Amino acid sequence: MNATDKQTGARPTIVLVHGAFADASSWNGVIERLQQQGYTVIATANPLRGLAADSAYTASLLNQIDGPVLLVGHSYAGAVITNAATSTPNVVGLVYIAAFATEEGENLNDVESGSKDSILGAALVQYKYPAGPDEETAVELAVNPALFREAFAADLPPETTALMAATQRPTAVTAFSEACGPPAWKKLPCWTVVATGDKAAGADVIRSEAQRAGADITEVEGSHVIMISQPQAVTDVIVTAAKAVAGSHR
Repeated sequence: MNATDKQTGARPTIVLVHGAFADASSWNGVIERLQQQGYTVIATANPLRGLAADSAYTASLLNQIDGPVLLVGHSYAGAVITNAATSTPNVVGLVYIAAFATEEGENLNDVESGSKDSILGAALVQYKYPAGPDEETAVELAVNPALFREAFAADLPPETTALMAATQRPTAVTAFSEACGPPAWKKLPCWTVVATGDKAAGADVIRSEAQRAGADITEVEGSHVIMISQPQAVTDVIVTAAKAVAGSHR
C-alpha cells in the first residue's frame, strides 16, 4: 500500500461482470493491468439466465466479499450491477463500460428500441432451451456469427471476432424483457465509458443513460467491446474510480 492509500483507506476489491453473449475472459486485458497495479480483482461468471436471477447471483457473490467493492459491468451487466448493488452494502461505486444504467421499471428491449446507433437487434438469432418439467422450453438469443464482427466488435481483427462468435454464450430472452428494480446509481457514485463506435448497446443510449445517472463520463473511440480493444483506457477509468472510493463504506 502506498502513502496515498494509507491516507485514503483500503483499496476496494474490483468485481468485473461481463455482459451478454460473452464470458469473463473478455476482461483479461483489464485484469492484467489492474493486477499489475496491485488491485484484487474478481471477474465473475454472469449466468445470463434473466435479469432477476443474474442480479441475485451477483449480489450473493458480493455479499461474501470482505471489505469495500467497486462494481464494474459491461453492456447488459450494467443492468445487473444496477440491481445487484441495491442489496450489497459493501459496494461503494459503480463503473459502466459501454453498459446500461437502467431506471426502475425499464427493460432493455424498450431501451434499445430507441437507439439510432444499435444494429444488434437485426443480428440476433433465437434458440430454445429446456426450462422445466414436461418438456417446457424458453427462448435464448445469440448473435449471428456472420454479423458478429459488424454488430459487436468491428475494431478487432476478423480472426479474433471469429473466435468470439464461436465461443459466445447465448442469453435468455428474459435478460432483456424483465424490468429493472430500484437503481443503485441513485445512491452511489458512478463512472461510464462510452464507446463512440458502439453498435450493439448503442453509443447514444449509453451516453444518455450515463448523463441521467450523473456519471463521470469518458468517451473512447472503439466498438462495444471497448475493454478488449482499448483495455488501457478502460483500466484508467476503473482505477480513477477505485481511487475516488478508497476508504469508503456504506
